[in-house]
Amino acid sequence: MKRCALILLLSITNLAQNYSASSPAPFDGKSWWNYVKVLADDNMEGRETGSEGLRRAAAYLVQQLKNDGLEPAGSNGYYQPVKLISRQIDESGSSLALVRDGVAEPLTLGEDAMFSTRIDLAPEVDAPLAFVGYGLNVPEKKYDDFAGLDLKGKVAVIISGSPSDMPAAVASHYQSMGERTQALRAAGAIGLVTIPNPASMDIPWGRMKLARTRPSMALADPSMNESSNIQLAVVFNPEDAEKLFQGSGHSFEEIAALARDRKPVPGFALTAGIKAHAKVIVKDVDSDNVVAKLPGTDPELKNEYVVLSAHMDHLGIGEPINGDRIYNGAMDNGSGSAAVLDIANSLHRSQTKLKRSVLFLFVTAEEKGLLGSKYFANYPTVPKDSIVADINTDMFLPIFPLKVLTVYGLGESTLGDTARKVAQEQGLQVQADPQPLRNAFIRSDQYSFIRQGVPSVAMKVGFAPDSPEAVTEKKWLTERYHAPSDDLDQPVDLGAAGKFEEIVQALAIKVANDPQRPKWNSDSFFSRFVVAPMTGH
Repeated sequence: MKRCALILLLSITNLAQNYSASSPAPFDGKSWWNYVKVLADDNMEGRETGSEGLRRAAAYLVQQLKNDGLEPAGSNGYYQPVKLISRQIDESGSSLALVRDGVAEPLTLGEDAMFSTRIDLAPEVDAPLAFVGYGLNVPEKKYDDFAGLDLKGKVAVIISGSPSDMPAAVASHYQSMGERTQALRAAGAIGLVTIPNPASMDIPWGRMKLARTRPSMALADPSMNESSNIQLAVVFNPEDAEKLFQGSGHSFEEIAALARDRKPVPGFALTAGIKAHAKVIVKDVDSDNVVAKLPGTDPELKNEYVVLSAHMDHLGIGEPINGDRIYNGAMDNGSGSAAVLDIANSLHRSQTKLKRSVLFLFVTAEEKGLLGSKYFANYPTVPKDSIVADINTDMFLPIFPLKVLTVYGLGESTLGDTARKVAQEQGLQVQADPQPLRNAFIRSDQYSFIRQGVPSVAMKVGFAPDSPEAVTEKKWLTERYHAPSDDLDQPVDLGAAGKFEEIVQALAIKVANDPQRPKWNSDSFFSRFVVAPMTGH
């Protein structure tokens, strides 16, 4: 009897242990917010790439990962060094002008237009202008804004956006820096003037211009330079864009109306040229990605990896708004980094056993053009073909209750199908990108993995069009996105944050334990990026 009782007790104990190991405690949002409070504190100084503030944030992340017993998975312990080049416009030695009939019409930097140092600007450019609609060349859709236009030696002018019959993910891809500059080079253009679409501007021009002298960055590795041979990049204020169209037979009001409704936009010659003089300050910058591993338990599958990623950088210290110079980045992306850290802690505390390994990846320089994730995805610290999925978390905005989950990449792979199933099990509605003009699918780090053939998704707290939540999000973007007011003194919904973490964690667990790797759907545009298996680091 005693022996039977002992066996029964051991069985109950084992069942309890197994249950706790497979059932992490629910998230309440409080532990998440505690991580955010550290990452978005003023002493992190806005976590600018390469800054002491970001180094302090990275060190904090590493310490938490160590405390949770996660193994280092970088190329230097928990770190993966990333070498960058910083480029900063010196406006005191720079100028822009439109040239019409040989007469220069000076443009006011900041008011009319501003340089973009995302490319390596030539010191001098003097070239004709041509309007190229959306500036898209999409062979799969037999769509080419460049067709029939003479762009050789010219600077192309575009309005951001895409036609309504273009799938959102495809349109986003072809608006990426690499695809855009490739199309420009093929057409013979030497530069680009972009007019933000007034219908889809996250940030009003008055705030955009405050960031115009911030340093941009590029990867120091020349093989990863996507904008070679492009000499000029300028962003033009939509309110002053009529200056570009004078004498062309078209008005900017006409163009903006077409773009607002995602209708086809014509291309045509412009009567003006552009003359630019750019003085750029160039510096070398060192920064790091942070990488940790939760080893899998399956003899075979433990050599495959599910990546949970978030960017840890933000904008640092910049031009003051209402007297505040620190761009804390609480939601962008203290929120995502905190969620990944909180999930790592949850899996550790629950002793959850997963078949595949999980990489917890915190990348640098997202705000500079997805550079940290691009470097990791091209030079991963594990064999490239061992990465089965990326689940990215960036600015998921828990600022109202989570009733609808937006999944970027929902219809592209079986990973999207799994995300839908997990969310529906939690009683949530699921939707694809409801705002395709914002190009969200290529604007965060999942895109770096997609380009390497890895099925990927990003998710956020969603909302129905024309709902009160839509108004709340728009107000947040206008007032707090990339502003010092994205700080700890803003309303957040801890319940929404906790529920969101439940979804991300459940998705990671399902993918880690599924015998089958996620696969691109056969009709997905992005299935073309699947690369042949390779070995090595």
